[in-house]
Amino acid sequence: MTGQVFQVEPVAYVVGGRVEPTDDYWGGTRSIIRIDASRFGPESTTGLEEFSHLEIVFRFHLTDPTDLKLGARRARDNPDWPPVGIFGHRNMRRINWLGVSRCRLLKVDGLDLHVEDLDAVDGTPVLDIKPWFVEMGPRGEIKQAPWSVEMLRNYYAPARPT
Repeated sequence: MTGQVFQVEPVAYVVGGRVEPTDDYWGGTRSIIRIDASRFGPESTTGLEEFSHLEIVFRFHLTDPTDLKLGARRARDNPDWPPVGIFGHRNMRRINWLGVSRCRLLKVDGLDLHVEDLDAVDGTPVLDIKPWFVEMGPRGEIKQAPWSVEMLRNYYAPARPT
């Protein structure tokens, strides 16, 4: 079924936090996921406060569409790391511009979800919000490319002082 088109609409937007996407130092970043009050009532968040973490699906809305390369590229253009195909990366250069992030839920305030460590910037369209279930995490042995461990060393480190 190639060529099938899907239409999605944001259920929320990120408010506050960082304004520019950067590679590292997302640790401690606080923002609000503001759910669309014209479509959802307060009951849509009932029970969410029972969870410590959320999984957020969002659209990389600031990405330059001309920066898409479907073949292999080096992460962060680092010549020390191997070329990796588009599906071996988690960056914003995606064919459908979708990101997935897990963040800490600090507080539910009506349709405002106060979160920490969400690596999406102010104004980001949120396509879905799911509570994190431990049982939905990886099963079995986890394997990861060494270059990715090196690359993400400071990803969730606390923000550097400016």
